[in-house]
Amino acid sequence: MLTREEALELLKKYNKDDFHIHHGKMVEGTMRYFAEKLGYGNEVEFWGMAGLLHDIDFEMWPEEHCKKAPELLKDAGVEEKMIHAVVSHGYGLCSDVEPEHEMEKVLFACDELTGLIGAAALMRPSKSCKDMELKSLKKKFKDKRFAAGCDRDVIIKGAEMLGWELDVLLNETLEAMKTCEDV
Repeated sequence: MLTREEALELLKKYNKDDFHIHHGKMVEGTMRYFAEKLGYGNEVEFWGMAGLLHDIDFEMWPEEHCKKAPELLKDAGVEEKMIHAVVSHGYGLCSDVEPEHEMEKVLFACDELTGLIGAAALMRPSKSCKDMELKSLKKKFKDKRFAAGCDRDVIIKGAEMLGWELDVLLNETLEAMKTCEDV
């Protein structure tokens, strides 16, 4: 498996925009949080790596998102299990690879949600999610005009895939992001 530093360099090789690098780091931190929270402490690195690399092909090949990723990851020596995880986060959108493992379902569920939470944080006086409450996030979630690019249906489907109430997913992802916002 790649080291975290190697994975970050690989992400930066195909993503130059600071927004995409930051998003990868936020999803990485969120995935690490969930690995610990859900009892996968021995897989924290794997979960984090999947989060960091999930959008590896998005910036340079947006029309081939989750289709170009396997080639890029294989060329870097990334294991098949990681490639499956990365590609499955686009299930039903740009990939027909279904999330199977709980980690893949978490990645599917929290990818869009981290974007929504990040956008909501930028609207706050603090520019942070650390002082955001679930009530505030739910209000932004319900406003379809706010962060319109964040697909609420994907977030809802992710919660269903995990067997979680939507509020649980919203709250836990918000708590996860509070732990890694400063990366």
